Amino acid sequence: MILAAGNGTRMKPLTDDRPKALIEVADKALIDHVLDRLEGAGVETAVVNVHAFADRLEAHLAHRKHPKIVISDERSALLETGGGLKKARSLLGDAPVLVANIDSIWIDDEAPAFGPMAHLWDPEKMDVLLLLARMERSVGFDGPGDFFLQPDGRLTFRGEAAAAPYAYMGLHITKPQVVDDGPDGAFSLAAVWRRLAEQGRLYGVVMEGTWMHVGDPVARGEAETLLLPGGP
Repeated sequence: MILAAGNGTRMKPLTDDRPKALIEVADKALIDHVLDRLEGAGVETAVVNVHAFADRLEAHLAHRKHPKIVISDERSALLETGGGLKKARSLLGDAPVLVANIDSIWIDDEAPAFGPMAHLWDPEKMDVLLLLARMERSVGFDGPGDFFLQPDGRLTFRGEAAAAPYAYMGLHITKPQVVDDGPDGAFSLAAVWRRLAEQGRLYGVVMEGTWMHVGDPVARGEAETLLLPGGP
């Protein structure tokens, strides 16, 4: 599932006439950066939620052959990450789901990021597996970090610490059932993850590469510098 329903407020004025998913970075729409990665990993079907400029996004996706696109319509109300996943439950089924944010682009050092995730996924001991970026290899992310990673792979939130070494980079595997008890309407996956962390069911794996969080026009420019020919 691709979470593409946000209003793109931080990306204004670029999102004054289009959804954030259609902002181009290095001559390619953000959503196509993600879909190309999914296609390369063998994903056959992608559920995409839509809200702002939904008609324009659907028209863009209609030209896409692979993966197959299924729309989760949030035109009537923006549901945030948790609510969006819950609304799409009937489209996703009960098997584990790979969920991707729209504003993450990355450059792998060697092995594709999906490989370690798929290898480490263990439904017996985890309900969610987050892909993490090292703070020193994050571009466009100015926070103090999100998580501490324990030796066994379990995650703990930064909490009151001044900084944490890892940031969530916008990609995770989840059992879709984790949102079944969530409220109707909008809610964030972060609340679900906090509960799972307390239960020891939230795990993480570190991506070996450079993560670009394309959240605003400045970050978009930084990402293009890395991706376009002649970049660092």
